[in-house]
Amino acid sequence: MRELARRHLGKLVAGVALAAAGAAVAIGTSLPGDDAGGAGDAARAGAAQRDAVAPEGTVEAAPAEGDKGVGRDPLTDAETDRAEQLAVAGTALRMDARDVEGDRGPQHLSTNLTEVDPGLSAADAAQRRADVVYYDYKSDSVVTKTVNLDSAKVEDTRTDHGVQPPPSKDELAEAAQLLIADPLGADLKSDYKDATGRPLTTQDQLQLSGMVFRKETVAKVPSDLTECGKHRCLRVVAKVKNGPWIDTRALVVDLSDREVGRLP
Repeated sequence: MRELARRHLGKLVAGVALAAAGAAVAIGTSLPGDDAGGAGDAARAGAAQRDAVAPEGTVEAAPAEGDKGVGRDPLTDAETDRAEQLAVAGTALRMDARDVEGDRGPQHLSTNLTEVDPGLSAADAAQRRADVVYYDYKSDSVVTKTVNLDSAKVEDTRTDHGVQPPPSKDELAEAAQLLIADPLGADLKSDYKDATGRPLTTQDQLQLSGMVFRKETVAKVPSDLTECGKHRCLRVVAKVKNGPWIDTRALVVDLSDREVGRLP
């Protein structure tokens, strides 16, 4: 049974921005010279010349990114795209898994260069590999595919339960949308309207960040959030675009069952 206790989320949490403007003051000085002014004029001319030949800065264009990195270089865009395509090509995962919106296919979380296995030979260790991490909302599991980019093969597949990597951008957007649609999101919408004068109807109106909710970090877990850890649960941090933060710390979105709960 979801807890619908109506506790106001609090007033907008706004950061204070301080700006300081300074006035430029030009100071003129006279250099001492002889009666004819020769030494003073020469000194002033030398100073002016030095000021006039200040070195010019140059900005170099970023080097063109190749299709393949070298050694422990981060994955290139081309390698990232290829790894993600190879990870799900011809697999049951693409058909059986479900993403954060309930659509067919797993929810992509991240793609990163694989750590080198110290047990590999020098030749094998030199090959480029990527770990592609997904969340399957159908089975509430994290699936990691290790792809060898040199051989174009998936070398390893690991499935873990009860593991909660950081959320993806798509997951944060879906969590915010569920929060807006839920009765517990009423204060979020009220605070947004107070700040902007406009109604909050979609997550696109917010700047979002957030984190996985870990129930062991709170003293008392409401009954509707006890599955968090097994389920994918997020705490959303919401900010008005170009405006203040809105306090949503007490709200938790369970993306697995698409429900919203409130912490005491």
